[in-house]
Amino acid sequence: MKLRPSRSRRRGRIEIIPMIDVMFFLLATFMLASLAMQNLHSLPVNLPQGDAQSLQADHLVTLTVTRDGHLLVGEDPTTLEGLGDALRPRLGGDVRTVVVNADADAPHGVVVQAMLAGRAAGVERFLFAVRRK
Repeated sequence: MKLRPSRSRRRGRIEIIPMIDVMFFLLATFMLASLAMQNLHSLPVNLPQGDAQSLQADHLVTLTVTRDGHLLVGEDPTTLEGLGDALRPRLGGDVRTVVVNADADAPHGVVVQAMLAGRAAGVERFLFAVRRK
C-alpha cells in the first residue's frame, strides 16, 4: 500500500506578467532619460527668428556667441585667439560642421571673426541655430 505524503509540495512558478510590466517601465524610463539628455550643449541665448528645417545629427559642435560678444565652444569659454585650439580637437573624423548659436543682439563683427577663425581651424560648414516663428 502506498502512503501519500501528508503535505503535497507545490512547485514554485515564475510569473511572467509582472516581469513584463517591470521591463516596460524600465524601457519607458530609459527612453525619457535619453530624450532629456539630447541638447546642443550650449548656453541659452536669444536666437533670431527664422523658418528652417530641424537638424538631426549624432555629434554636433556648437559655437555660442553671447550678447556681450563672449565665445563658447560647447560649454567651454574661449577667446577669438584660442578659438582654433578649442575647435580642432572636437573636429575629428567626419565632423567638419559647426552649429553657430549666436544671440540676436550679438555683435555682427564678432560672429564673422569667429567664423573666420573656425574656417582656419578646419571647419567646412557653418549652420545657424534659429528660433521658429
